[in-house]
Amino acid sequence: MTRRALIASFGLAALALATPLARAQLAPLQDKPFAAHKVVLQLSDNDPRKQGLVISVANNLMKHYDPDKVAVEIVAFGPGIDLLKPDNPNRTLVESLVAQGARVDICLNTVDTIERDSGKRPDYIAAATPVQVGVAQILLLTENGYTLVRP
Repeated sequence: MTRRALIASFGLAALALATPLARAQLAPLQDKPFAAHKVVLQLSDNDPRKQGLVISVANNLMKHYDPDKVAVEIVAFGPGIDLLKPDNPNRTLVESLVAQGARVDICLNTVDTIERDSGKRPDYIAAATPVQVGVAQILLLTENGYTLVRP
């Protein structure tokens, strides 16, 4: 093996090892083989009306298409993570959506920033799926056929 080929194979091996680590911070795509429709709902502000609208849109999609025929994912980041706090009045509605097969992601960058600024890590509901970067999760989903909706 030539020196150039040896260096190239080490480079490819390093890339192969590094790629899964970068992807591990994103939540894998939902396992819904019969989903004809895939929607990601962005929630990035702490407006109770917007929170209610996101929940309503997700619920309406699940009812209209049947939970097995639609993949719904809500990605909350920035002030939007307030939807996922244990004391949020919409908690049971969010947990009901998750029980029906929707997924709700929480951005850990936002959680880390709040902890750094306040000195206390915020609590969030167990139904939330942690992702390191909320916007990166949205990008992954849209690159894989999801339609982005920002109510």
